Amino acid sequence: MMEDHPTRRDALRGLAAASVLTGARSAQGAESELCFTSAVEMARLIRAKKLSAREALAAHMKQIERVNPKVNAIVTLVPEMAAEAAAKADEMQARKERLGRLHGLPVAHKDLIETKGIRTTFGSPLYRDVVPAEDDLVVERMRKAGAIIIGKTNTPEFGAGSQTFNKVFGATYNPYDLGKTCGGSSGGAAVALACGMTPVASGSDAGGSLRNPAAFCNVVGFRPSIGRVPNPKGEFGWSTLSTSGCLGRSVADLAFALSTIAGPDPRCPLSIGEPGEVFARPLERGFKGARVAWFRSLGGVPFDPRVRAVVDGHRATFESLGCVVEEAEPDFAPAEISFRILRAWGAAANFGPRLREHPEGFKDTLREEIEEGMRLTGADVARAEAAHTHVWRGFQAFLEKYEYFILPTTQLPPFDVHTEYPTEIAGVKFDNYIDWMKACWYISATGNPAASVPGGFTPEGLPVGVQIAGRYQADFSVLQMAHAFEQATGFAKKHPAIA
Repeated sequence: MMEDHPTRRDALRGLAAASVLTGARSAQGAESELCFTSAVEMARLIRAKKLSAREALAAHMKQIERVNPKVNAIVTLVPEMAAEAAAKADEMQARKERLGRLHGLPVAHKDLIETKGIRTTFGSPLYRDVVPAEDDLVVERMRKAGAIIIGKTNTPEFGAGSQTFNKVFGATYNPYDLGKTCGGSSGGAAVALACGMTPVASGSDAGGSLRNPAAFCNVVGFRPSIGRVPNPKGEFGWSTLSTSGCLGRSVADLAFALSTIAGPDPRCPLSIGEPGEVFARPLERGFKGARVAWFRSLGGVPFDPRVRAVVDGHRATFESLGCVVEEAEPDFAPAEISFRILRAWGAAANFGPRLREHPEGFKDTLREEIEEGMRLTGADVARAEAAHTHVWRGFQAFLEKYEYFILPTTQLPPFDVHTEYPTEIAGVKFDNYIDWMKACWYISATGNPAASVPGGFTPEGLPVGVQIAGRYQADFSVLQMAHAFEQATGFAKKHPAIA
């Protein structure tokens, strides 16, 4: 339990007094309702001095204290550091200093993202007690925008796999069913958002790590175009597989956060020149006549019929927006070659030396992937790069006719939290721990932007995500379509009962 302190008591009194604002009848009710206020609205309230940064922090700390023990989403919490930052934020506002876009908003960062002065474990026992001396760019930019860091969210070991568990902190549980996984690798971030423990959360995505947990937790995840959110610390500046990003409870909240972390960096050869402010524009637009391609089977990829039923049911939703919807899909066969080989090659390059030093320090699936990468030849990598080029060119040509490609985010609903990864779907057996996530990593192989938006629930009440992929670097266009879909369906408004 967190120790009570004067700042929190003052905030609770303020929240109770603000019942007219929140419609709550008690301090606890006011706290819970505030914690599910949109990030955009919360920032507006702080700027209007109807809510202080300290009050916002106190409410979220109380929500974390109440809910986090049940789901294990936030694994490192820094209440004293956050309280000091919130107090400084209020003092800045009192002095009428210039305020950043995220001024006073609590934020949690994925435990793969380095945070100055805050433990960053990468979900690995090898880094259990590591405290970085510098921030990653995402953290640096959010700090500059005025966000208050409250802690770190859980992730699989080194972010490998779309199931959030590790030997340092254990598993993170799906708030819609505590017996199920929340997905990953930004699993803790998605759960923290879904449970009202933070209005803003960072993450990253290689094979689906921003989209998969968003789908499993009924929030919004967005994989931006490569270079939209640069990573100047990355060893492979020309790689197009992994990118940082963020999640939100709504598309508007996600775009709001993205506007602060996107933008060029001269240290990154693939960084996109547009400033982040382009994502602060209104998301509304008309879609009459917009051509949408509807997935078939992605070349024979298996889907759980419950997921297929929910997603296929939304063809009418896109048609109601004015879209022209046709069944069509590109050839993703080159992605089977490029993504697998380049992922293994990257794993070997990043972790090979550490594996030699600490062979016991890696989980089996990651160790096997590293060893596979270490066996690759130059010819193998060349073949992967050629296939990578083919899948990219093929997808861009496909999207000359269609503005969007719609498909499920995941191939099955959330599964048992004690299952490391699914070994089959619809009778099709898998050989690899990433085979069940092809619906995500096929899109990753293209480098194009893609969003996962809440699409509804299975008969058991498990969330299902709809994935919207768009044209190369047309990130804002994808978010506009995701916003229109979200407004037409309203599923994002549903929150887990546990929260």
